[in-house]
Amino acid sequence: MFRHALPFLGVFGFVLLAGCGNGEPEQLSTRPVMVVQPQPASEAFESYPGEVHARYEPELAFRIAGKVTERMVEAGERVSKDQPLAKLDPQDVRLQLEGMRAQVAAAEANLRVARAEHERYKTLMDRQLVSRSQFDSSENAYRSAQARLQQARAEFDVANNQVGYAILRATHEGVVAQRRVEVGQVVGAGQTAFVLAADGEREVAINLPEQALERYSVGQPVSVEIWSQPGKTYAGHIRELSPAADAQSRTYSARVAFDDAEVPAELGQSALVSIRSNGEVPLAVPLSAVTAEQGNAYVWRVREDATLERVVVQTGAFGESSVPILKGLHADDWIVLAGVQMLHENQAVRAVDRDNRPVVLAAQE
Repeated sequence: MFRHALPFLGVFGFVLLAGCGNGEPEQLSTRPVMVVQPQPASEAFESYPGEVHARYEPELAFRIAGKVTERMVEAGERVSKDQPLAKLDPQDVRLQLEGMRAQVAAAEANLRVARAEHERYKTLMDRQLVSRSQFDSSENAYRSAQARLQQARAEFDVANNQVGYAILRATHEGVVAQRRVEVGQVVGAGQTAFVLAADGEREVAINLPEQALERYSVGQPVSVEIWSQPGKTYAGHIRELSPAADAQSRTYSARVAFDDAEVPAELGQSALVSIRSNGEVPLAVPLSAVTAEQGNAYVWRVREDATLERVVVQTGAFGESSVPILKGLHADDWIVLAGVQMLHENQAVRAVDRDNRPVVLAAQE
């Protein structure tokens, strides 16, 4: 008998459940969501560390090869223009100078003989005692002797200059930034001996990553902060951008010049250069607000009727905490901050801010 009552109880229970539902479809509950508005994109500025250098940093080198016999300055010392920095052993160049002096004397003696011979043949030619060809030969010998003397004097001047090249002098007033030679070292012509930081303009040397190079160009404005002067920024611009990457670091060197020539920046100080990317990047949203599907980035925007819509956006370079939005949003939009994977289109929501206070949408005002 008990087994016959089970079907009846099941039907009775189904009728009770149906009566409780009143025949109406179940409504989805309003979901609370935390929302924010897009803010000015701080990540539109990218910062790179750098070091203060002189605008002009010539690499000083001997113009001849030789052995260093004396070094007069150290790195970090101030020098004046034409001040001696180092000397080479002058013995070889002095011997060359003496050889050239002897050649000049021989050329002068040869010229005197050729001149006298030419004058004699000219007199005999006037008396028609020698042939024309003999006179022409004497004239050619005279002109050759003149040319040989001119050549010997030029070679003597070169040898005399090389004696002076044995002393390396500063080309500008400034500070010796680097020293690369020692006493007793044999150097070649053109081998860098010192790097001089000339007085005058200062600039900042930075390295740009390969993937960011296309966003920057020569003349682009920047702001510079010197780490020893916190809170102060100086206007500048990219003065120089290397066309080739460093073989080891794969970065591109750049030089940033200050717009004001009187910036109190000392050699070797650390600096931070902030560069605004080319193009407009007006707004940014937190990283947690952006999701992606099928290669498209999108955010959830709250409509005026408190429902959601999925908006496809174009993003810029991701920052540490936010994402620049190139297209798709306005400054007065309300964007869901977190939990975006649990939302769906047209879902009714209750918008609250970071302090859990209700957000008044335009249609609710």
